[in-house]
Amino acid sequence: MAPILCVAPFFLFLTKLSIGQREVTVQKGPLYRAAGYPVSIGCNVTGHQGPSLQHFQWSVYLSSAPTREVQIISTKDDTFSYAVYAQRVQNKDIYVERLQDNAVLLHISKLQMKDAGEYECHTPNTDGKYYGSYSAKTKLTVIPDTLSATMSSQTLSKEEGEPLELTCEASKATAQHTHLSITWYLMQEGGSQDTSIISLSRDFILTPGPLYAKRFAAGDVRFDKLGAATFRLSIGRLQPSDQGKLFCEAAEWIQDPDETWTFITKKETDQTTLMIQPVGRDFKVSITIESPSAKGKPLELVCLVVGSGRDPQLQGLWFLNGTEIASIDAGGVLGLRMDYRNRASQGQLQVSKINPKAFSLKIFSAGPEDEGDYRCAVAEVVRTQTGSWQVLQREQSPVSHVQLREPAARSVVVSTRQQVVWEGEALALLCKADGAESPLSVSWWHIPQDQTQSKLVAGMRQDGTTQLGVSSGDSSYHGNIRLEKMDWATFQLEITSSTVADSGVYECRVSEGTRNRARDQHWTHRISVTVKSLNSSLQVNLMSRQPQVKLGGTFNLSCLVGTGYSDLRLPLTVRWQFQPDGSQVFHQLIRVTHDGIIKWGDFLSQFQKKTKVSHSSFRSQLLVHDATEEETGRYQCEVEVYDRNSLRTNSPARASAISHPLRIEVTLPESKLKVNSRNQAREISINSNINIECNILSQTIGNFQLAINWYFSPISTNASWLILEMDQTNVVKYGKEFHTPQKKQKFHIEKVSQDLFQLHILSVEDSDQGRYHCAVEEWLLSTDGTWKKLGGQKSGLTELKLRPTGSKIQISKAHRTENATEHREVALSCSLESLGSVASLYSVTWFRSRGDAGRQTLVHLQHDGLLEYGGEGGGRHLHCTRASPTDFVLKLHRVEMEDAGMYWCRVTEWQLYGHPGKWVSQASDESQRIVLRVLPSEPTFPSRICSSAPLLYFLVICPLVMLILLLISFLCLYWKARKLSRLSLRAQKDKSLWVGLKGAEGWTTNERKHQEEDEGN
Repeated sequence: MAPILCVAPFFLFLTKLSIGQREVTVQKGPLYRAAGYPVSIGCNVTGHQGPSLQHFQWSVYLSSAPTREVQIISTKDDTFSYAVYAQRVQNKDIYVERLQDNAVLLHISKLQMKDAGEYECHTPNTDGKYYGSYSAKTKLTVIPDTLSATMSSQTLSKEEGEPLELTCEASKATAQHTHLSITWYLMQEGGSQDTSIISLSRDFILTPGPLYAKRFAAGDVRFDKLGAATFRLSIGRLQPSDQGKLFCEAAEWIQDPDETWTFITKKETDQTTLMIQPVGRDFKVSITIESPSAKGKPLELVCLVVGSGRDPQLQGLWFLNGTEIASIDAGGVLGLRMDYRNRASQGQLQVSKINPKAFSLKIFSAGPEDEGDYRCAVAEVVRTQTGSWQVLQREQSPVSHVQLREPAARSVVVSTRQQVVWEGEALALLCKADGAESPLSVSWWHIPQDQTQSKLVAGMRQDGTTQLGVSSGDSSYHGNIRLEKMDWATFQLEITSSTVADSGVYECRVSEGTRNRARDQHWTHRISVTVKSLNSSLQVNLMSRQPQVKLGGTFNLSCLVGTGYSDLRLPLTVRWQFQPDGSQVFHQLIRVTHDGIIKWGDFLSQFQKKTKVSHSSFRSQLLVHDATEEETGRYQCEVEVYDRNSLRTNSPARASAISHPLRIEVTLPESKLKVNSRNQAREISINSNINIECNILSQTIGNFQLAINWYFSPISTNASWLILEMDQTNVVKYGKEFHTPQKKQKFHIEKVSQDLFQLHILSVEDSDQGRYHCAVEEWLLSTDGTWKKLGGQKSGLTELKLRPTGSKIQISKAHRTENATEHREVALSCSLESLGSVASLYSVTWFRSRGDAGRQTLVHLQHDGLLEYGGEGGGRHLHCTRASPTDFVLKLHRVEMEDAGMYWCRVTEWQLYGHPGKWVSQASDESQRIVLRVLPSEPTFPSRICSSAPLLYFLVICPLVMLILLLISFLCLYWKARKLSRLSLRAQKDKSLWVGLKGAEGWTTNERKHQEEDEGN
């Protein structure tokens, strides 16, 4: 046989990668292959970007020079191979087979001992960045070929029907653990390929070839292992088709680390030439009596054919005293005389073909009518085109005389293989009678434990009809009982699935009789049987080697079943249950039935996707990957034991037991996060850009996400301000001090790679000088959607300084204390000792601190004169001005007691840079702290009267208003009284004038004038 190239699957790789991360994986090693035979090594790449078609380069680090890379072959570069491999690559002894755009196989057709070493598969980068892995290695060990297969070459001549035995010797001396497979082949002249006769696989499984399957099932073809290295082929009856050349092939197999089997060597033996001579067709017929000739006993006559050809088609005929009584043709069709047909229908007679060349006539209870001369005839026939049988030749046997004798007395014995059985196990009782053969009837009786009355279980009459006890009316119970007649004197009662109620004493009663007369003779025997309960010895234990497991880890639970009836191999169903912490209820996780069907519960939705279940006769294992906190709790397993009858009738389990609860705790793993903690100093020019790095040296293995916070500490203070934070979901937020459009434009973060983050600072100014550091945190997203913090670390400090530009401002450092009276005005000032460039502008910021409240920005006067107020009331009662080119003043109107504290200012020099111009802070300086003390104001008139000013004004103004109203009232009353007086006086004058007029009959001009004036008034 030519060697067959066997390629082991290589798609079982180490890990699955997240999208976007390039990963190269190679077939897991070490691989062991024999010199002179082929090898195939698989490699693929995932997570790549760019074109889908990827190229591969293979190199080797030979055992003779493990540190030197030797290039073998490339899918991209034909000149890639070194000289030591170039010729073999050119001859196609070494080549690469592409399976997919991203997967290949390296083939070496004929290994050499010097090929041993570590093989590396490399993929050239097609991504925009180097991100992930680009090569992987596996180890190949070349071992010598130690397999040998020998069989002496010979020529054998056999006749058709004769047996044949051939042996071959096959051995190996490989140091590694390997298996052998042996196959016998037949090579026929003119055949296109060799015919497999039978083979022994590497797993010690016998498999016949397609043309020898029926002969193997019939036992005509056998394969035996006689010793450590001897293998024998046996053919019981040779056929002409077996002629040809026979040989034995041995193959050596090894299991790779990915659990696949690969052949490494293969050898063939010398050939044995087999010649077969066909036999003739002539035959003879004989008749024999197989049973004793006693009345009432079975009588069996066998008609045997001797000397016929291979696989003849024969039909048999039976004669009694010269009259044909029965026949059976080559197709098995039975023909009987009428009276024999009635006896056959009652089970008293049987005519059959017991093998291709033997016919049987059996009478189960022979009587006087069965005595006489018997003869059989056999005819060889062939089927015609019309479907009828054509007789080729016919032969008759000699006559055999049958004479029956009277039966003798007998005794009965009841026996059983096991007097003690387990519940559900079959209970078989044998009742055997001795003496001369005759028709017998039997009945079985049962006396249950702790009872005295017997009950009929089953009975069988002489004609073979059976009867079940009337107390066993349950149809399922009837199906559970088998009563068989093993031979004429042996009867078996079998309870296929016993119960505890079947315990007790069983009695067999045998009676004898013939068709002509019934006998009243009875023989009995008893036996005691015990059926033990399955529950009595069923024990279930739950074990785990890892009761505490890290988050994302793996834990294994083993459910061990212990019984006293392990040899029965009864079907088991295992139910795994889980009780989470804080719950009082166990929920079903998984149910594994006796036939391997798995039914998952719906309590933990992700449980099915990461769980492996293995199930054997008395052990069930639960392997859970990627453990989460929600899997913390108590586990237990419940086992149910069935028997065959319970499964057939869908009945409840025979026995059940539950294990003790076992708690599994899933904890967070220890953080492996490490950040570069080395301090450094950076000096740059003003208005330049700079990148500050946060370098992560190591991380915890697993699906963890990082959160990055950047902090800034000005040179003038030890306070630390949050610049910005990028959380574990890559959302960026700015700190309170940097939450302005200008700051957001100036500072931003970039994730360069998985372990490198950068803080970009644009147009560095004087105010940006200080210490920067990052704080890194590891987070894990739980299955319930919540984030768990694993740990965190801070980086070293990066001190940022500006190169001197010649500009430097100084503020007076005099420490002073200012006193202010409550509700009065106070002015605080800070002064420059000298001015810088005439082109410079200045800005000032005032700060205040009170107790432990920290620093508070009050007001900021920008270099362009724009005034900005801090929080908490803004410019409610303060104002900032530049009193002179060197003096800056902060005024507080109506000082309150809570305004007491420390005040200071920071002055920044600004200059114009670039085209178009941009104002950049050049230098800055802070003043010393000014302590402001607020004194209580002196007592005032309003304060003596009332502490409330509105109430004071009410008390002062209200009486004044009332006084004015009273005065107006008095004036009105006075005016009205005067008017009434004048009217009264005038009335008196008018009266006197009327009197004078009447007397003088006229008025003077003056008197009329006065009257008109009075009326006018």
